Amino acid sequence: MTDFPMLKLAPEDGAISFARSFVKSDAFMQLFREGMGLVELTAGYLDGDGRAESAALAREVSLTYATESMRLTTRLMQIASWLLVQRAVAEGEMTAEQARTEKNKVRIAEPMLKPSSAEAARLPERLRDLIAHSIRLQERIRHLEDQMSEAAAPAAPANPVRGQLESLQARLGLIR
Repeated sequence: MTDFPMLKLAPEDGAISFARSFVKSDAFMQLFREGMGLVELTAGYLDGDGRAESAALAREVSLTYATESMRLTTRLMQIASWLLVQRAVAEGEMTAEQARTEKNKVRIAEPMLKPSSAEAARLPERLRDLIAHSIRLQERIRHLEDQMSEAAAPAAPANPVRGQLESLQARLGLIR
């Protein structure tokens, strides 16, 4: 498992900023290289060996191939977009606030339905491997995104009425 940097207090708002420290870490750069490498590897496969392999498939399997290769490409474009936005923040090309605005445009989608095991078994092995790798990478990024969102979320403001009620209860001896 990758070591994550220590969480740091953001001086401007006092909130814990996992995002700011993570996107500048070696762990993020490894993730970035893995994601962009997977994009390149997949593009090379789909434009090369994948074309030949898909042409050799039975008609009913070629539909599954087309569907899964489109899903794979979509998943990888979402991953690449997310990684590029995070790198832009790390390099100071974009503020964290701009990244949050972009987050609504560059959303890591919920995992897509997987083909049945019988359908998947008929797909070329390299395509299955690329799909599996992209799904694992997507899950890791979704987990990071959740952590980053939680760390960036402002703390709920204190309820002023609750403090008054507790003070009153203490004076009346209801709280010990």
